[in-house]
Amino acid sequence: MQAELTGVPASPGIVVGPAHLLRWEVPDVDARVLLDEEIDGEIARFRAAAAKAIERLRGVKARAAEKAGEAESAIFDVQISILEDASLREQVEGLVQQNLAPEKAFDIVMLDWRDHFGRSTNPMMRERIGDLVDVHIRLLTVLLDLPDHDPVDLAPGSNAIVVTHDLTPSLTIQLDRRAIAGIATDAGTRTSHVAILARSLGLPAVVGLINATSRITSGERVILDGTNGRLIVKPTAAELAQFADRARREAEAQKELAGLVGKEALTSDGVHITLRANVDLPEEAGAAASHGAEGVGLMRTEFLVVGRTAMPTEDEQYRAYRKVVEAFKDQPVVIRTYDVGGDKLPVGGFPHEPNPFLGWRAIRMCLDEPELFKVQLKALMRAAVHGDLQIMLPLVVSVEEVRQARYLLEDAAAELRAKGVEHRADVPLGVMVETPAAAVSVDSFVKDVSFLSIGTNDLVQYTLAVDRGNASLVTRFTPLHPAVLRLIARTVEVGHAAGLSVSVCGEMASQPLMAYALIGLGVRQLSVAAVGISAVKRIVRGVSTERAAAAAQAALAAATAREAADILRHALRAELGDELLDGLLGLG
Repeated sequence: MQAELTGVPASPGIVVGPAHLLRWEVPDVDARVLLDEEIDGEIARFRAAAAKAIERLRGVKARAAEKAGEAESAIFDVQISILEDASLREQVEGLVQQNLAPEKAFDIVMLDWRDHFGRSTNPMMRERIGDLVDVHIRLLTVLLDLPDHDPVDLAPGSNAIVVTHDLTPSLTIQLDRRAIAGIATDAGTRTSHVAILARSLGLPAVVGLINATSRITSGERVILDGTNGRLIVKPTAAELAQFADRARREAEAQKELAGLVGKEALTSDGVHITLRANVDLPEEAGAAASHGAEGVGLMRTEFLVVGRTAMPTEDEQYRAYRKVVEAFKDQPVVIRTYDVGGDKLPVGGFPHEPNPFLGWRAIRMCLDEPELFKVQLKALMRAAVHGDLQIMLPLVVSVEEVRQARYLLEDAAAELRAKGVEHRADVPLGVMVETPAAAVSVDSFVKDVSFLSIGTNDLVQYTLAVDRGNASLVTRFTPLHPAVLRLIARTVEVGHAAGLSVSVCGEMASQPLMAYALIGLGVRQLSVAAVGISAVKRIVRGVSTERAAAAAQAALAAATAREAADILRHALRAELGDELLDGLLGLG
């Protein structure tokens, strides 16, 4: 049946293709009683299914290693070891001997294991719950003879649109840009993991669709409109023609923007705005440079620890950081220390917390695990020899955290000196301003840091008390809320008064109205996904800082986010014109 689903526009672009429904959830299993004469045959069927699942995992691991590297693919070694575990097999086969069908026997044992691991005091065991769920799904899929929907099944050129509830680390690592044309998820918001990933990969995406997985069948033709947040199921000929025309116009606009790569990001009144890239993986550095990025404003380092079976070595980290630094020669590369916790769990896992986003995460975890943190700091100082590397601390709320981090940095440098390892000890140390506490007390930081970077994703979340990953709260996640704008304005004012650079590295910087507001508030460094640099540059080159400042001041005085948006939209339309602004609002 023809249908139109509406969600959140997460990554721009329009694509048409077959839906690839990825139902990565434990299937329902009915209890089935065996006759005595069936038991031996059913045990043999269970063993054959386990062998098939292991073979499948080895294939998935090989393909993931080829695409993402050996270290990242190691996530599947744990799952293979679970399926090979003798105790697991003995428990399942014991239930089959009691006349229970193997699929239900396995289901019962896995539920028991997941409960046992979840109640464990050992964080490493709790971290394995995600792997247990993956194994639970994979073997039941074989035992129940269900379709296998792994994204690695997609052949290059499939042009498929993956439709799933959400993307887990084990699914994300399997995504193949050559086979996938777009992503649609039930969960998520513009600032959730899947949205940021899609923009980084340049894949059109719609998130927050709520129930797409229950309304779409694999193979159905769909139009995914990542620009406006729509998913059209079984489109008509007229709709296909309409969207083909829009896709053509968007492609032409992107081609025009590509022509800005070699041009300076200079406002109409002659002010240079530095545009840098956000980088999630070292492999993205080259693409970021080719898009005209003036360095890296945020390199996330969570890829090194999330979903891994062992912590990365100092040498492994050094090589990853060096690759990015060398891609930008003498341009700044700002690398954020581990920002794990919340929805990003590292090796060993975290304690179960009622509110993990307010719990033991980011700089808190690093300071409480100094030996783990020092390994990262050593690798960063070694990589700093090869260019302008700068270190950024996430989620700070007190200058005491900065001073503790600096002490560990000095301690790590002393250890490198003692071993005669080449490094730079004078690496600039900055902080992310992403909590109201940091923004309100930013004056207390200025003597202890080299720069400030505003992380708008979390700043909005914590200021408005709105979970940025909750699709039901999308309309309440409003970055132009006067409270958010005032915290940004204070941070910029205090930072500049102290002679510090102040940048913005959140998703807010890539959206036209918000980028305009930031320029008006005095921000002169913006860091966005590489694919969005040209669009932001087009805004910069079409506006004056004087008019932007006037609009930003009016927005600061607004009573609501909607009023602020109306003020900024009116001012930006007057500067850019209707047609150009409408095009950029679509692409942004």
